[in-house]
Amino acid sequence: MKQEDTFFQYFSRRGVSRRAFLRFCAVTASAMALPAGAGQALAAALTAAPRPSVLWLSFQECTGCSESLTRSGEPTIEGLMLDHLSLDYHHLLQAAAGEAAEEVRLSAMAENAGSYVLVVDGSVPTGAQAAWSTIAGVSNLQMLTEMVDGAALVIAVGTCASFGGLPAAAAICAESLSQSGATGVGELMDTGVVATRPLVNIPGCPPLPEVISGTIAYFLAYGAVPEMDALRRPTAWFGKTVHDGCPRRHHFTKGHFALAYDDAEASRGYCLYKLGCRGPETYNACPSLKWNLGTSFPMHSGHGCLGCSMPGFWDRALAADASGFTGSGFYPDAPPMK
Repeated sequence: MKQEDTFFQYFSRRGVSRRAFLRFCAVTASAMALPAGAGQALAAALTAAPRPSVLWLSFQECTGCSESLTRSGEPTIEGLMLDHLSLDYHHLLQAAAGEAAEEVRLSAMAENAGSYVLVVDGSVPTGAQAAWSTIAGVSNLQMLTEMVDGAALVIAVGTCASFGGLPAAAAICAESLSQSGATGVGELMDTGVVATRPLVNIPGCPPLPEVISGTIAYFLAYGAVPEMDALRRPTAWFGKTVHDGCPRRHHFTKGHFALAYDDAEASRGYCLYKLGCRGPETYNACPSLKWNLGTSFPMHSGHGCLGCSMPGFWDRALAADASGFTGSGFYPDAPPMK
């Protein structure tokens, strides 16, 4: 993509019609509960918005977040935007490697100081264990510290980058994972380890691609982060629980529960709450956006919510944190997660 291209010019060259572009803006504005007419304002702003430099850092992660994003569907606006965002620096997708890759990163930082978007994927090992994850001999923590300074916006993609995720688990693999001091970006900012910059957490294991594209679009159009909750998540997509939008909710209200994944009640689409579904305590847009181009999400497929977008995911011992998240405490009769 040419540096002087606006988003719309880029989309046009990829075969996206103006009608499709306007529809994307209208849907994004609607999803974010923006005022009437905001879709047109968003379209006007994006039409003139220059290409931002986006640097994507992969730390303690499994590549699942990037895999999810690259499979958001083509030729959707989301797919094109995410493809566009990966161009400057992205370990998984960039053509350069080794010293050449690091030269690209350093050059992009210098040329776009104060204006680039920094995407962080994966948790950051800290303390004496900071060397557990390095890139070109530089620890994740050191690289993050250097790159946050010049960022206009930081996006923590996935639960690992947002809250520590699996690498921060204390009870699953106590002999290895819990020893890395894995930490989310927000905690590092809050404790003064790295500089404070506008931060948006987009948790999920993996996160929904449309949430990332919508967040980027909002930032480009308005020069600010969208409305967020106490955990720095966009309220437009994390303002309701998975339970709120679940198609099985009417069975919950009626007291209709499946007691085994292969019983008669499960085949009738009964509520999976007593099988450990965490939908009532998990905030995410899975029921509305769904996965695979809006095809399905876990409850449609017969499995309960795992609570992957919440703090303490993978480790219930970490759930009772400063955010007030207390796991199954919202529903005292909920069975323990296994």
